[in-house]
Amino acid sequence: MPLIAQESITVWTIIIVAAVVIFGLIVFAVLARYFRLWIQSVTTGAGIGILDLLGMTFRKVNPTVIVRSKIMAVQAGLTDEMGITSKALEAHYLAGGNVPLVIRAMIAASKAKIIDLPFKLATAIDLAGRNVLEAVQTSVYPKVIDCPGRNSARPTLDAVAKNGIQLRVKARVTVRANLKQLIGGATEETIIARVGEGIIRAIGEAETHSEVLENPDRISKAVLNRRLDAQTAFEIVSIDIADIDVAENIGARLQADQAEADTRTARAKAESRRALAVAREQEMIARIEQSRAKVVEAEAEVPKAIAAAFREGRLGILDYYRLRNVQADTEMRLAIAGTGTRNGQRGSS
Repeated sequence: MPLIAQESITVWTIIIVAAVVIFGLIVFAVLARYFRLWIQSVTTGAGIGILDLLGMTFRKVNPTVIVRSKIMAVQAGLTDEMGITSKALEAHYLAGGNVPLVIRAMIAASKAKIIDLPFKLATAIDLAGRNVLEAVQTSVYPKVIDCPGRNSARPTLDAVAKNGIQLRVKARVTVRANLKQLIGGATEETIIARVGEGIIRAIGEAETHSEVLENPDRISKAVLNRRLDAQTAFEIVSIDIADIDVAENIGARLQADQAEADTRTARAKAESRRALAVAREQEMIARIEQSRAKVVEAEAEVPKAIAAAFREGRLGILDYYRLRNVQADTEMRLAIAGTGTRNGQRGSS
């Protein structure tokens, strides 16, 4: 019995020693992996412990990203009361967000002291696919946008005043990012399109191009009064006319083109009337020829009627000669008058 008890004690001793060694190896491995991050967290007051780092590994979160981001926030004076906790950073990381970029954006907003950027809004902007740090920088330092854009097919905005003179304008729009409307707000392309439309409208409402050349800022005032930055991710600070040139007289050219078109229309109508008159003339000539044919046909019946009268005894020889004398006298009178002998009026003997 004493031998069996001794062997049992030896086995338990080995098991305990092995467990201690294994536990020691695990602790050593954990310390070897997270000791540096833990020391950084402790010395900077980030408040992330060893167990938190180990839990991040199990949750498939990169501890280095979380620790360094939390350290940046603490060093910049961003506290947990602002929502920047390790749990919130982990949640944003797991959602696919860029944690260091969000922290740098909040630090920039805090240092600027003119921008209120809550942590939830910063993470929402980041998850929406917008560069939140660039948005904060644009809020602090306004951005200049060329109108029309650099990739536009036309280098200038072309507009025509009421007197028909065309003006070519280049403008520069100074904008500041509107963080509250950055999610769902329109982008730079919308700003460029709206400003271009406003400039063209302002020039079109001018009575003469001279008014625009004398006072270019009337365009800027007219465009700014229309609140073109509504529902966009930017706030328009100013609109400056960079260049304005006089192009061509569009009104005169349009009038010349209209006059040419009217001339062609009048010519076409005149040609139509002339063709109609020619057709009418040919129709009348055809009717005259038709009437002449009927007269000739009727005159051809005269000799037949005379012959029939002779046969029936209703016309004598003396009557016939009187008729011939009348015809000859009529032809002579026509010849003297210069009208000639009428066609088809020669009698037959």
